[in-house]
Amino acid sequence: MNHRITIVSLIAAIAIGPILYASHAADQPSNDRKGTGPDPASYQRTVDKGIQFLVSGQAEDGSYGRVAPVGVTALVATALLRNGKTVSDPTVAKALKYLADNVRSDGSICGERSMIPNYETCLAISALNAANKDGRYNDILKKAESYVRDVQLESEDGKTQADLTYGGSGYGKKSRPDLSNTAFLIDALHDLGRGADDEAVQRAIIFVSRCQNLPSQYNSAPFAAKDPDGGFYYTVDEGGASAAGKSPDGALRSYGTMTYAGLKSLLFAGVNKDDLRVKAAIKWLQKNYSVDENMPLGKSGLFYYYHTLAKCLDAMGDPIFVDEKGAKHDWRKEIAEELASKQAENGSWINQNTRWFEGDANLVTAYSLIVLSYCRPQIQ
Repeated sequence: MNHRITIVSLIAAIAIGPILYASHAADQPSNDRKGTGPDPASYQRTVDKGIQFLVSGQAEDGSYGRVAPVGVTALVATALLRNGKTVSDPTVAKALKYLADNVRSDGSICGERSMIPNYETCLAISALNAANKDGRYNDILKKAESYVRDVQLESEDGKTQADLTYGGSGYGKKSRPDLSNTAFLIDALHDLGRGADDEAVQRAIIFVSRCQNLPSQYNSAPFAAKDPDGGFYYTVDEGGASAAGKSPDGALRSYGTMTYAGLKSLLFAGVNKDDLRVKAAIKWLQKNYSVDENMPLGKSGLFYYYHTLAKCLDAMGDPIFVDEKGAKHDWRKEIAEELASKQAENGSWINQNTRWFEGDANLVTAYSLIVLSYCRPQIQ
């Protein structure tokens, strides 16, 4: 994998941000969720320890992380806000100020020399939007939204729907698009309340559909029919790329993080659950369901995998996921218990497989707390 893909996946790892979907289901449990999820007392102990680790590790300027600190700080702010902290909390307030201090003239919110401004801006949008109950960030969010929309490749850039890159978003302004960046765009717009009929969302789904191993009226990309298993990969552009590699015949192998990201993007874009793209993606996930590894990458990118898994299954709206063998999974309980088993004594999480910067405890702990916010126990 080349250096550019590694940096993307960092915050793909940094994400998402997803990026970070403050979905209704995560905050307002429906009746069919009652009685599901982890043990409440154990869950709260895990969350409290994670919060304490982040509170104690904030830099003086409010930031977190050495690589892409704006993105990591946005994830931390979102994690704290989604787990009971408010904008008046000192740690949250300092993190939000750091984000606001990194607004650029073009509307992006990122480090001064960031190589991943779209990632960081999308993550910052989600954090600032979650803190914007009184409208204090309206102007920043308006300009940031304009920036991430401008990153997307479309007709104004000389692209037609026949171009494989059409509708996709990349690392920064008009760079090579990929599914991770494009999913972050969709997430940011979703958090801002933009509907499925939004033009940018509908353009994005054209690109998303082309990153699926599924030939259809929506996807005539050269890789679609090589291994039509319904999963998703990283990008169809520039000869295609997948973190899971290619098969001998040139097929781009599907993998967990991108398949959950692809399915979630379809759902956020209003694609019906009876659509063949959705059905095929779910079939791949039923075959490869796991809370132990990022199929088929093992522990590589594991916490970003949890991040996309939880947000996608939450968007599906069912507290039980049934795998291909018919086994029923209370996924919120399974994920929360798996994370609790991996938490260090000091409250942090870290991946011993450090690919995509998952050796950064601040990044991985932020992921974990965001994931846990989608796994809240529901008492009957």
